[in-house]
Order: sequence, then C-alpha cells, then structure tokens
Amino acid sequence: MCRLSAAFIATTLLLVALIHAQAPSPSELPEGPMQAKATTACTECHEARIIVQQRLSKPAWTKEVDKMVKWGAVVEPQDHDPLVDYLSSNFPVDKEAYVAARSRGPATGSKK
Repeated sequence: MCRLSAAFIATTLLLVALIHAQAPSPSELPEGPMQAKATTACTECHEARIIVQQRLSKPAWTKEVDKMVKWGAVVEPQDHDPLVDYLSSNFPVDKEAYVAARSRGPATGSKK
C-alpha cells in the first residue's frame, strides 16, 4: 500500500511538472517576433495573464487590439497587423483552455 501511494504521488508530481513546463507563465508572453511589443503595449495597463487566458479568432484579436489602441495602447501602424498575427497565432480559439494555478492559501471571505 505504501509503495502504491508513493508511486501515485510521484506520478502526480511528474504530471504537474510537465503541465507547467508546457504552459506559458501567466506573467510573461510567449517568445516571438512581437513579444516585446505586446509586452510593452499591453502590460502597460494590465497583467500578461489577461492575454494568456484569452482564446480569440484573428478578427476578434483585431477588434481587441483596435479597442486597446483607442483606449491608449501605443501600437504604431506598422506594428498593428504583426501584433494581431502574434496574438492570434499564440492564443487562437482552438488552443487548449488556460487553467490558472490554484493556491492552497486560506479562502477569503469564508465563514468559520
């Protein structure tokens, strides 16, 4: 029984490590030709995790970038389409859903 428990724990830890190794960190955007531009233009107002959790089509990313530019995001005209391409290729509709890491801290607002 003890060996089975140890094997189960080891397998679970390995799976968690593999999942985290494959998923982009919610604090940074994936590497690519527009990573720096996306980081400076987008994270001026919000955290990268807001982008990382999105799953949008290219037309939806275009609307999102246009909206953010209207709200003050600094995106030069020559960077607009490459930025949309970067976002739509890294965070497309058909990409597996982003799953946030869970913390084991105390629940806020819980009653005792």
